[in-house]
Order: sequence, then C-alpha cells, then structure tokens
Amino acid sequence: MNRFSTLLAVLLALAGTPALAETVFKVATLAPEGTAWMREMRAAGEAVKTRTEGRVSFRFYPGGVMGNDATVLRKMRVGQLNGGAFTGSELSSVYPDTMIYGLPFLFRNHAEVEAVRARMDPLIVQGLAERGFVAVGITGGGFAYLLGTRPIRGRDDLVRGKAWVPQGDIISEVTYAEAGVNPVPLSIADVYTGLQTGLVDTVANTPSGTLAFQWHTRVRHLVDMPIAYIVGVLVLDKRSFDRLDAADQAIVHAEMAAGIERLDAQTRRDNEAAREALRGEGIEFFQPNAEELAYWQGIGERAAARLMEREAFSRANYDAMMAALAAARTASGG
Repeated sequence: MNRFSTLLAVLLALAGTPALAETVFKVATLAPEGTAWMREMRAAGEAVKTRTEGRVSFRFYPGGVMGNDATVLRKMRVGQLNGGAFTGSELSSVYPDTMIYGLPFLFRNHAEVEAVRARMDPLIVQGLAERGFVAVGITGGGFAYLLGTRPIRGRDDLVRGKAWVPQGDIISEVTYAEAGVNPVPLSIADVYTGLQTGLVDTVANTPSGTLAFQWHTRVRHLVDMPIAYIVGVLVLDKRSFDRLDAADQAIVHAEMAAGIERLDAQTRRDNEAAREALRGEGIEFFQPNAEELAYWQGIGERAAARLMEREAFSRANYDAMMAALAAARTASGG
C-alpha cells in the first residue's frame, strides 16, 4: 500500500470515530409524567444536549418506575443510575441537613423562605458535595397541608386518626410524637393505596402534589394551616459528573439552574391554582382558630428542640438558618 492509500485509510477510520463519547445521565424521580417538574427538567436536559453538541444528555425515569427513594439511592451507588430527584427528607440519609427546611411551622410566608434559602441553599449544596453528590438544583415545592378522608377539626381528631408519615422522615416522626400521634410509615409511592384501603386516613402534601399523586380523589378535607415547607433536590453522582470537562459542567449547572428558576415560579402558580381546584373537587377547607394555631406552633418549637437534642442535623446550620430567618423578620417588621 502506498503512502496516499495509507493516509486515506487513516482518514476514513478517523471520520467514523466520534471525538468524544456521549455522557448520558440517567435520572429517576417519583414525579409523575406531565408535571411541571418533568416539563422543566426535560427542557433543561434538551438545552444541555444542544449547548454541549450532544456530549451530555439526560434520560429521565418519572413516576417511580425505578423504585422508591431508597432504591434510587442504592442504584446510584452501584452505577445503575446517575442521578435522582428527591425531597429534602428523602435525602436526609445522605446528608441530614437537607431536611432542615421541613421543620414544622417554621416559615410564615414565601418571603421568609426566599430569604433563608439564599443563605442555606449553598450550605446544603456543599454538604452534599462532601458526600459524593452534585446538587444541580434545589427547588421549592411549596407549603404542605394536612388532608384527610374525614374532618380534622383539632388535635383530638388527628390523634384518633391514622396519619401517614414518610419512611425515614425523622422530623415528621418527632413532630407527631410531640402531638401524641402514632403515625403509619409508608413510602410516598404507597400512600394512594393506603388511602384506598384505609391503612391511612390523614396525609400531608402541597396542593399541587395532592393533585399530581391523585390523592384528591380520596381525601375530602384540608386543614388550611401550612405545616412545613417542602423542597426538591436534583442530584447527580459526583463520579459521573467529574468525568465531564469544566466547560460542560458549567453548562449543566447553568441550564439546570435556569430550569429550577422557571420551576420555582411555576410551582408557586400551580399551588395557587391547585387550591382552587381542590375546592372545585368539593374538598372542605378548615381554618383553625388562634388557640389551635398557637398549640401547633408550640408543637413545632418542642419538636425542633427535641430534634436538636438528637442531633438530627448540625447545630451550625440550624443556627445559620434561624439567624437568617430572624434577619428576614426584622427587615419586614415582623
């Protein structure tokens, strides 16, 4: 073979070889298909693929098809998945402070949440990074409310009921214990069946989450008292993420952050619309009186103290959060 033929053969071989192998992040979530979460995450994933010219893409597995949160975390550890979307409490087995926003009756309004998150989100991102997870987005799910298949007019009704608590959610467990409630632990994927069978008759979720998981077809009553603030965290396996070059890492962070910002705004709108939709479904809203509100505020304070005694999360981050909350209230005159 002459030199021209050899050069031509080499060029033809190179032409058929991709410059870089594609990195596909396989990400699981319990969020059902069609929700705002899935729409925005798919849009962000497409933007990443476009900007990286196909070097990085995302494949999402919605609706719990990959299992519950514990199963998804296990699959991430063994490399079957590269990422997952979790609530703060679901990630607490990795980093306990991810659940800190969920302390009961902590926030009065969204302005307080935004002020505290500006301080705390970077600390949570750092804590997860130290444990092998890259948090590419923390999104606000909104305020959760108690809902039941039967009326919940006060503490006695709650004590007599069969309240659901997410498996491994120590905040909910301690809060219910302070209230004298013996809850039923279930994964969120099993709650609908639990409501169907009567295993549980009292649950907690955001208005939009109640619709997304179809719980509104089972519950008939809502206690119009925010009990906790829910966040969602999209994490990627750090080993997989570190294989990207710096430019592609920056693109993933930028596009996922943009998607999360859009999602936060949409979630606020969705929760407002969902409240009206629940009313339209005939769900009765009950507004506790001042005495009942004060009682539950006391439950929240005692639960927080008990959790600190058990070192459920770090004292440093708890103090930082409470300082940010106090500063926000001082600034607003609250």
